[in-house]
Amino acid sequence: METSELIKKVRKIEIKTKGLSKHLFSGEYHSAFKGRGMSFSEVRNYQFGDDVRNIDWNVTARTGDPHIKIFEEERELTVMLLIDFSRSAFFGTVSQMKNEIITEICAVLAFSAINNNDKVGVLFFSNKVEKFIPPKKGKQHILRIIRELIDFEPEGQGTNIGSTLEFFNNVVKKRSICFILSDFLSSGYEFPLRVAAKRHDVIGVNIIDPKEEALPNVGLIRAYDAETGQLQWLDTGSAKVRRQYEAWHKKHLDYFKSTFGKSGADTVNIRTNESYVNALLNFFKKRAS
Repeated sequence: METSELIKKVRKIEIKTKGLSKHLFSGEYHSAFKGRGMSFSEVRNYQFGDDVRNIDWNVTARTGDPHIKIFEEERELTVMLLIDFSRSAFFGTVSQMKNEIITEICAVLAFSAINNNDKVGVLFFSNKVEKFIPPKKGKQHILRIIRELIDFEPEGQGTNIGSTLEFFNNVVKKRSICFILSDFLSSGYEFPLRVAAKRHDVIGVNIIDPKEEALPNVGLIRAYDAETGQLQWLDTGSAKVRRQYEAWHKKHLDYFKSTFGKSGADTVNIRTNESYVNALLNFFKKRAS
């Protein structure tokens, strides 16, 4: 992509998503995440009504008087965006492709994070880890991330969430808020997700295009598998073929829900024919309640 065209696209996304993060998401983001990150501050004498679970038994035993631990909200968090750049992300039948929606969501989350003085890092993946951008603060860092989101060309074709999470677990040691943005049309990531969810606050953001949920009955078509790069004939006029496809898609959706649920990680579904703004706001409000 030419530099002038790239700059225009970055600017367009910046204007749209920065406004959303400033006026809609920053407060919701703070309520949903900042209050959950607490660090030890000091101890003081126990007072009637204090939560007994916060009693510091070592200080209490040493002084002979009950003391409790005081915690304060962590002033700085780290947000990690794990972004699926496999070929299936470059699909869309409504107004935007999935990767375009992912770009806007990432920009909104990134601007919301820096508005709350947090760091943001990015990990692009396909069937392998494509690129890792370490967490940093600042507007210029966010603009670099947006440029990469718009102009990045993946080398791989498939999707491997498991190996991506293994890399993430090895590289990012400090507790973070980890958003995984993908269509989750893969499996085999139970164990690394469970490991990640024990250390980090993990949220799976599932991007769903309605046309991928069911095949239309349009007869014999030449279908391109975005994950493998292969072309094959597909008889959509066959009820059996359509049922098999729907079952395949439902299997992945059920796997996504159950695997994240068992790991204690959160999920949010965002459909390409609906507003991601409403979906994210509802998710943030649910987290804050």
